[in-house]
Amino acid sequence: MKPAKNTFWSRYGRYVLLGVTATAFAALVTFLHLRHDQQRNVQGSPVLTGVASEMRKDTSAWTHQERDASEMLRDIRDHNVTAVGVSPNAILVSTEDGAKYYVTDHNGAFSNALLLGEMKSDARSPYQLVYLPDANIHTGSARWMDAFDKARDAISVLLPLLLVGGLVWFMRREMTSGARLLEKTPALSFEDVIGAGEAKAALSDIQAYLTNPKQFTGLGVRAPCGILMTGGPGVGKTRLAQALAGECGANFISITGSYFSAKYYGVGIQKVKHLFELARKNAPTVIFIDEADGLSKRTDTGGGPVEAESNRIINQLLAEMDGFESNEGVIIVAATNHPDNLDEALRRPGRFDRTVQVRLPDLEDRADIIRFYAERLTSKGDDIDFNQLARLTTGLSPATLAMVVNQAGLVARKAGDDTVAAKHFVEAIKIARIGDVNGAERALTEDERTRIAVHEAGHGLVAALLGTGILEEVTILPRGGALGVALITKTQDKHLYRETEMRNEIQVLLGGRNAELLMFSEASSGAAQDLQEASRISLDMVSKFGFNADGNLFSLAALPAQYAGLQMKGAIEHANILLKDLNDACYGLLHDNAPVLRAIADELLESETVPGETVYRLIEQHKAARDGLHLAEEPAAA
Repeated sequence: MKPAKNTFWSRYGRYVLLGVTATAFAALVTFLHLRHDQQRNVQGSPVLTGVASEMRKDTSAWTHQERDASEMLRDIRDHNVTAVGVSPNAILVSTEDGAKYYVTDHNGAFSNALLLGEMKSDARSPYQLVYLPDANIHTGSARWMDAFDKARDAISVLLPLLLVGGLVWFMRREMTSGARLLEKTPALSFEDVIGAGEAKAALSDIQAYLTNPKQFTGLGVRAPCGILMTGGPGVGKTRLAQALAGECGANFISITGSYFSAKYYGVGIQKVKHLFELARKNAPTVIFIDEADGLSKRTDTGGGPVEAESNRIINQLLAEMDGFESNEGVIIVAATNHPDNLDEALRRPGRFDRTVQVRLPDLEDRADIIRFYAERLTSKGDDIDFNQLARLTTGLSPATLAMVVNQAGLVARKAGDDTVAAKHFVEAIKIARIGDVNGAERALTEDERTRIAVHEAGHGLVAALLGTGILEEVTILPRGGALGVALITKTQDKHLYRETEMRNEIQVLLGGRNAELLMFSEASSGAAQDLQEASRISLDMVSKFGFNADGNLFSLAALPAQYAGLQMKGAIEHANILLKDLNDACYGLLHDNAPVLRAIADELLESETVPGETVYRLIEQHKAARDGLHLAEEPAAA
C-alpha cells in the first residue's frame, strides 16, 4: 500500500486551519464575556419607569434634535428634566414638557465631569439617570467615527488572514509559474534549421524514440535521457529545440535555468517537483531548459543561505532526473553557453547522455542562411552574390547573419532605394563587423588623417603581400571605435593554424605601426590595440603551441593557475624575442614596397576608401617596374 504523501501544501494547510480555529475560538470567548458583563450591569441597575424605561429600550426618539450643552444645564437647574441617558458619545435628555433631544459628548468626557459625580448621602436626584452603554447616536461626525471604528475592527481581524492568504497565493504562483505545456506546437522542423548537423543527428534520436519507441525497446536499447547542447550565443540552440518540438509532436515544456530560483525558502525545490510531476503526467514530454548554467554548481565552501538553497535545488533536480521515480517518456534537452558552470553530476551519462557542440555555420551554411532571410526582403536576386557575402561574414553566428540581412534593408531605406542591393549587404556586414560610420573625421586634423592613412595602408599592404586573406578594402572612415579599417576576409573557415600563418598574422598587426615608423620616423598611440593582439598571439605561440626558438615544448596551460603565473616571466621574454624578429621582418617588407605604401596612402587621403583590387594592382605594377629595372641593369653590368 502506497503511503499518503505528506506534501508541503498539506502541512501548510493544517497550520493555517489551526490558526484560524484558534482565532475564532478566542473571538467567541471574548464576545460571551462582554455579553455576560452587559447582562450583569443591566440586572444590577435600579428599576426604570416611564420615559427612562422607554429610553433604555429605544433611543431613536432622541436622535432627531440636537441642542447645545448650555440648554441642557439650564433645564437641569430649572428642574425641567425627567430623565437623562448617558451613552458613549451623547447625552439624551427628556424634559417635563415632553421635549426629547441629545447633546453630543465624545468619549463621555462631558457626562463624567458634570453629571456623574457622587451625590450627598441625603440628596435626591430630580431625574432618572439611565446608563446606555450600547447606544450609539449616529449623527454628525460621530457617524463617520463609528464607521471608521468598525472598519478598523474589521481590518484588524481580516488583515492577518489576508496576509496569510496572500503569502499562500504568492508561493503557489511561484511554484507553478513558468512551467507550462506549450498549447501550440511550433511549426518549425529540422529542415528549417540550416547547418548544425551533429546536433540535429542527436535530436533525431529523441524524435525517433518519441514517435516510435518500439525501435528502441525491441532491441533492448535504453532511450536517451537527455541532451546538452553547448555553443556560443546565437548559434541556434533554442531554434533546434523548437524544431524538435515541431518534429516529434510530443508535449513540450520550455523554461530557463533561472526558473528554479525563488524568493521564498523551499519553493525552488517545490518547483523542481512540480516540473517533473507535470512532465510525467503528460508524457511523452520534452523539457527544454535554456540557459541551463543559471543552475550554477553545488558548493561546499560553507556559503550563506543562498548557496545552501541552490545546493538543495540541484540535489532535488538530480534526484528527479535519476532517482527512484520512473521518468519514462520524459526527455530533457538543455542549452548553455557555459557548460563548465554546470554541476558535474548533471553532465554525467544517465542524465545527459550526449553533449553536443553547436558550432558556427561554415561557408556554405552562411550562404544558405543569408539567402533564407533575404527572401523576405525586396531585393535584386541577380545582383547579390551570396557566396561572396558568406566569405565576408566568417565567424558570424546565425543570429548575427539575420541581423545583417535586416540591417541591409535599413541601409537601403536610409539611402532612399526601393530594393535591397549587394552594396547594401556589404555595408551591413561592415556595420556588424566593425561598426557604423561615426562621423569622427570631422574632429581630425590634417596631420591625423595623414597618419591614419599611412597606418591603415600599412595593414592592408602587409596583408596583401603575405596573403593572410583577401583584402576587401582600406578606409579611413571612422567606424565604431576605429579611426580607420583594413577589411580582410578569409577564403575559408579555419580551425587549425600553422606557425607560418600565425607569424604572418602578427606581421599584419604590426604593419600599421611600422608604416608610421617608415614614413614619419616615429609611431603613434594608434597601434595600442594592434600591439595587444600581437602580444597575445605571440604569448600563445611560445607558451601553448610549442613555437619556441629554443625548442622548448612545455605548455604553461598544463600548470594550475597559481603556478603558471610564476613561469610566465620566461614565456614573456620568448614572446618578446619573437615579436622583435617579426617586427624587423615587417619593417623590411614595407621598406621594399615603400612606393606602394605612399600610393595607397595618397589614394586614401583623396577618396577615403581604396578597394582591395586597387592595392593588388599597385603591388603588381611595383613588382613589374622593379623586375624591369633589374633586367635593364643586368646588360649594363655585363
